[in-house]
Amino acid sequence: MLWIMRFSGFFSAAMVMIVLSPSLQSFHPAEAIRSSQVDSYLRFPTSPILFDKFSFRRAPAFRNAGECRPSKSDKPSVCDPSLVHVAITLDGEYLRGSIAAVHSILQHSKCPESVFFHFLVSETNLETLVRSTFPELKFKVYFFDPERVRSLISSSVRQALEQPLNYARNYLGDLLENCVTRVIYLDSDLVVVDDISKLWSTSLGKKTIGAPEYCHANFTKYFTEHFWADPRYAGVFSSRSPCYFNTGVMVIDLDKWRRFGYTRRIEQWMETQKTSLSRIYELGSLPPYLLVFAGHVAPIEHRWNQHGLGGDNVRGSCRDLHAGPVSLLHWSGSGKPWLRLDSKQPCPLDSLWAPFDLYGQST
Repeated sequence: MLWIMRFSGFFSAAMVMIVLSPSLQSFHPAEAIRSSQVDSYLRFPTSPILFDKFSFRRAPAFRNAGECRPSKSDKPSVCDPSLVHVAITLDGEYLRGSIAAVHSILQHSKCPESVFFHFLVSETNLETLVRSTFPELKFKVYFFDPERVRSLISSSVRQALEQPLNYARNYLGDLLENCVTRVIYLDSDLVVVDDISKLWSTSLGKKTIGAPEYCHANFTKYFTEHFWADPRYAGVFSSRSPCYFNTGVMVIDLDKWRRFGYTRRIEQWMETQKTSLSRIYELGSLPPYLLVFAGHVAPIEHRWNQHGLGGDNVRGSCRDLHAGPVSLLHWSGSGKPWLRLDSKQPCPLDSLWAPFDLYGQST
């Protein structure tokens, strides 16, 4: 209860500041994305990367409320139909953010013991770290081989967007167990401040993915002049009404994803980018998703992706919140809250991330 009061105080103060300060401007959708990927086999590179420099406090135990749907097994497996499935990447650069994201989900879930985490990694020795931080967490670690996408990746506006693990989410349909028919994919630079089961239960209708859409954004800026000048490329949107969406928060119907071969469709656009005489986009992993899905996305309330809090790709400037309620805070963009807090140069809203940070020596 003390934690909730403290968080409410932080949030109230931030909202007051936003209302009173005319200098905080609205912003275009953030373009930075942390993505992930997995392999259904636990195979790791021969040269392990050690994470001795990371030390996280043990999180408290989180228990299901009385009205939670009971498991049908004493030892529920990944195939248990009562589970909520969440996929997040783990790597050295964003590990602190990933741990905070998990902590925030458990903190706000009515049924935290019913959330199953799929951790996507390209480095070793992370399973022990997760288990020591969350001793009772239901999770599985999947290794994603960076070589699987390295030849498909094009240079981007930020080097961070070129990392192979950014593209791991493209392969969730292949790599998670076939019994997992729906998954929530989340970036590592966010915190959830609402019950994740509400997002899980979102209806996708006949669509394969669901995400908050931002139809006021200038959609053309996500592709080059060469793209729009070539009817072979621009024509892909001729029968659609495409809107920008941020791929850091998605609900994915994995049955449909597998059935319609969306992994290969995304790969084909990445291959086109590599083989075209002129680039068709400048960003990293976002444009192929727009090419495949924009105009065919089940809309989710904007409260589930209050994104752009990391600022833009040049200055790392502070940003404010979108108007409306908040269920998820997303530091997409170049500035990450843990780095700004450590440097003693935080943005005002970084204080909303801090309560979920478990980094530091255990007491």
